[in-house]
Amino acid sequence: MPIPYLDVQNLTKSFGDKVLFENISFSIAEGQKVGIIAQNGTGKSTLLSILTGKEGYDSGEIIYKKDLKIGILEQAPKFDPSESVLDACFNHEGINERILKAKQILTQLKISNLEQPMRELSGGQQKRVALANVIITEPDFLILDEPTNHLDLEMIEWLEGYLKRVNKSILLVTHDRFFIDRICSVILELDNKQIYTYRGNYSYFLEKRSERINNTKAEIQRANNLYRRELEWMRRMPQARGHKAKYREDAFYELEKTAKQKIEDRQIRLKNNNVYIGNKIFECQYISKAWDDNNIITKDFYYNFARYEKMGIIGNNGTGKSTFIKMLLGIETPDSGKFDIGETVKFGYFSQDGLKFNDNDKVIDVVKNIAEYINIGNGKHISASQFLQHFLFTPEQQHNFVYKLSGGEKRKLYLCTILMKEPNFLVLDEPTNDLDIKTLQILEEYLADFPGCVIIISHDRYFMDKVVDHLLVFNGQGNIKDFPGNYTQYREWHSLKSKSQEKEEKKEDMQKKKKPSDTRNKMTYKEKREFEQLSKEIEELENEQRNIEEALCNGTLSIEEITEYSKRLPLLKEELDIKEMRWLELSEIE
Repeated sequence: MPIPYLDVQNLTKSFGDKVLFENISFSIAEGQKVGIIAQNGTGKSTLLSILTGKEGYDSGEIIYKKDLKIGILEQAPKFDPSESVLDACFNHEGINERILKAKQILTQLKISNLEQPMRELSGGQQKRVALANVIITEPDFLILDEPTNHLDLEMIEWLEGYLKRVNKSILLVTHDRFFIDRICSVILELDNKQIYTYRGNYSYFLEKRSERINNTKAEIQRANNLYRRELEWMRRMPQARGHKAKYREDAFYELEKTAKQKIEDRQIRLKNNNVYIGNKIFECQYISKAWDDNNIITKDFYYNFARYEKMGIIGNNGTGKSTFIKMLLGIETPDSGKFDIGETVKFGYFSQDGLKFNDNDKVIDVVKNIAEYINIGNGKHISASQFLQHFLFTPEQQHNFVYKLSGGEKRKLYLCTILMKEPNFLVLDEPTNDLDIKTLQILEEYLADFPGCVIIISHDRYFMDKVVDHLLVFNGQGNIKDFPGNYTQYREWHSLKSKSQEKEEKKEDMQKKKKPSDTRNKMTYKEKREFEQLSKEIEELENEQRNIEEALCNGTLSIEEITEYSKRLPLLKEELDIKEMRWLELSEIE
């Protein structure tokens, strides 16, 4: 039986009158990988702070296995700005024989200048150094707070692979649904001051959570039906109460508690039909931009953006994604070329550094200062308060001051201020950072129904798959690839292409290593015929593969054709693998 590494018993935490969670219990065993899911402001960050000893609690017990080595990755790690990268990796241990391992891990995390002061590193680079710091200590139990924030896709996938491989206990908080689905085998949901355990990945959680909510609704309905009858009995109950009457009275109060529970119903999708955008959107006319010879953003880049297009932009940090959209918006100037933008286009820009509020304003006033109402078309309007409520700001939260909001709630408010301006072209630079999963689902639905244009820069793969219909992939040094599909389709195509290149290199390598024919066995007549036939078949299959890959990249296919080709490629790969293996075997005896 697995050894318990962490046991939490009847934990309660409140701030003044507000109870975050009450008498919650859960445990994490050796080797378990556990994810915490909760809405912003419901206490998940506080729970993590309690578990890591940074925050006190009202009651309960937290028991760790004796001599357990714990590694903690904070959401926003702090370093001495003057210390070097290498020194920052030994905050807890001092420099010792682990320097070699530190260098290896930092190299894998694409940190090459180990003497660089920490103050010169970007947020993403500092997060990678913090990751190295945790990995080097070789902990038994990892506690990770938003580990994918500020990491680009390449690093997220590296971390995903590492955490899947290592036999360690893990507790993580993340809003990255791909990440949690692939890493975690247990989900803890913090909801309505309680904790619910789901023994499966994120997909399993979605299914079972829906069952739990439906069961709870049915229980509340039954309780309400019974409550009305018992309420009548309570009103006409005689003053003198016997034992049975007292028992029934106690049961009534328990029943009342159940009947008055509130379960949040699935929200109605908010569809804004008031947006109009003309046929001409923008034409990117041979844009070139470079900071220097080693940092080229675009090189004679041409693109004609179509009406209603929903585009995703992906690529490693530093490849110029944000600079590209700043040129589109006129914030940065290209070195050459220009953007020709349609007259009807009205941009709504969510920037990474646009979070600027007066902390002493009330939430509702921030939005009302933009508009009291939003026109959603067909003669319908909704108020600022209703709009905020759709994005999960309760009436109570709306009358709070901004300074009381969590980081995720402030980003959500910033998003609401942009949407309230009724743009017809949304440009969103990392909109998903710090947003909880429920808000992400609502935003996904809003964008899917949005009758204008959308460009999104995001490292959230699940979000991108839900919203965008094609990608610009920034590979660095001005290399930009236009891919007609979502992120998952791009990764499948990229993986197949990489494997195809590997096979080609192996084949060439085998050809070079072949010995002179007079020192080897000769093929039989049958083997020669088979070898010749295989050569033709392999060539035909490779041509088919090349044609499919080119078709997938030219942007002219329908969704049905993309789906059909995406199904054909893996079968094609399997057939090629078998035939090439046999070809290589025969080539050895040619």
